[in-house]
Amino acid sequence: MILDAPNLNRLWANILVEELVRCGVTQFFLAPGSRSTPLTTAVAAHPAARATMHYDERGTAFAALGYGRATGHPAGWVTTSGTALANGFPAIVEAGTDSVPLVLLTADRPPELRDTAANQTIHQPGLYGAYVRWAMDVPTPSTDVPLAALLTMVDQAAHRARGTADPGPVHLNLMYRKPLGPTPDGQTYATYTAAVRGWAKRSAPWTTYPVAQPVVAAPDDLADRLHGAGCGVLIAGRMPPSADSAAVHALAQHLGWPLLPDVGSQLQLAASGADDPRCLAFDHVLARADWREALAPDAVVQIGGPPVSKRLQQALHAWQPQTYALVHPGPRRIDPHHDVTHRIQAAPAAFARALMDTLPRASSTAPYAEAWQQANTAAEQALARALPTDPLSEPQVARLVAAHLPDGHPLVLASSMPVRDADRFARRPSGARVPIIANRGASGIDGLVATAAGAAIGRAHPATLLIGDLALLHDLNSLALLQQAPVVVVVLNNNGGGIFHFLPIAEETGVFEPYFGTPHGMGFAHAAQQFGLPYHHPTTPDTFVEAYTSATEQGTSALIEIRTDRAENHALHEALVDAVRSVDGVRSA
Repeated sequence: MILDAPNLNRLWANILVEELVRCGVTQFFLAPGSRSTPLTTAVAAHPAARATMHYDERGTAFAALGYGRATGHPAGWVTTSGTALANGFPAIVEAGTDSVPLVLLTADRPPELRDTAANQTIHQPGLYGAYVRWAMDVPTPSTDVPLAALLTMVDQAAHRARGTADPGPVHLNLMYRKPLGPTPDGQTYATYTAAVRGWAKRSAPWTTYPVAQPVVAAPDDLADRLHGAGCGVLIAGRMPPSADSAAVHALAQHLGWPLLPDVGSQLQLAASGADDPRCLAFDHVLARADWREALAPDAVVQIGGPPVSKRLQQALHAWQPQTYALVHPGPRRIDPHHDVTHRIQAAPAAFARALMDTLPRASSTAPYAEAWQQANTAAEQALARALPTDPLSEPQVARLVAAHLPDGHPLVLASSMPVRDADRFARRPSGARVPIIANRGASGIDGLVATAAGAAIGRAHPATLLIGDLALLHDLNSLALLQQAPVVVVVLNNNGGGIFHFLPIAEETGVFEPYFGTPHGMGFAHAAQQFGLPYHHPTTPDTFVEAYTSATEQGTSALIEIRTDRAENHALHEALVDAVRSVDGVRSA
């Protein structure tokens, strides 16, 4: 029973875990540690709690982040005291920056040991600063504190993590005195627990927080502006897999506007159909100054987070549209160039439907939309002609992975080049939509293997991770998680930091290679062997497709390594841009 415990620490931990489970937090990621023993044993004993153990707190934090991204629900991150908390900070920064729900359960020493040089004792309250939505320094278990107070703390934490408008990480710092294990203390707590016995017999949380259903309507002045716009563009920015992004696609069809979908919008990797408003090659279209000028809109509606494409962000600033509406569920500005004229806080689907109810359906395709489609088709054809099928290149791998992803199979895109290559080149000619996950809040290269593992656990489905060599080296020990979570790791090994070849520093030949290119000379065959993963090293598109489809069909983890050359990769990207720039121009709208 929940209220039967050998000591007070375990009683509080039992109640905390039970209440989290009642609030929908059923998955916990844990690393071993002594001070967190009450929490760990309570999670292990709970019949509805699922636990994933890993020896590295950074890995468990990123796995919890991946779980939250994939499901939209918070996981519990359990850690011991001291620097263990700091190891989770990068994942917490990412979660806080990009509104990913997460419940942080950090064990701590009691207050009498703070600032005494006691071992493994640091100042833990407030450690995560502005990156958490709510934090509480929970007192040490004591019969002087009513259990109802503990329950309401947990309920508030779960509510704030889910956040109706702005979910994110919450922090419960939990102080424990010894004994930490299930050692009986000889005390009876019948009187102390009497007030919560009714709660223990039920299955509902102590305090429920019904989710408000906001009424969404397009502002009148925005509706008037959009109705009078002659040249409008709809941008689908980053949205979580749980978002109803199809409504955004329907809005583009309703308005007759071109739709520019970011790879994280959940709209790019879907089979095309009739009357498709998407312009998938928009990044390459905008690489041409003449097309960018000819296609300047007077109205832009962006639904979702910031796009990956730097060219799109630069074009938006250069266009200075009269109306630039940005729609996102959270309250953040999302306006790095300070160009937004209307900032609407609303769920993407709700706003899209409200706008369709407000504005009339386009009766025919406008010349402006036709000009976008003409440019998009020309760019797609130029890319298809110029992209070599042999040897195996980084853009080609992004294309092949997207084309051969099984339906419903999550794709996790690492920062730097993988997410950019997917944004520019990935296409899905057939098949159902696949969930896309990328850590674009702070866009770090850390914790990406663990993020993919957490996504696979959250979706209860094998996942694919497209990652670069430096990012894989950065999170190598998280390959151990792939024994518990099936992930096919496709690593593009160009022996260093390939993205730096695209920056001005690449011209500084004496400094560039040792300080930015950072060649390491390593491969991943031995790493795969160490962590018990099947290893493949394809060198042609055919052998890559064979290895990749075999791995996804088996539904188990594998590591596929593709060797490329950084300088050649940069030259190929430049050649593809040149190929688009060389085709016939687009007529002006």
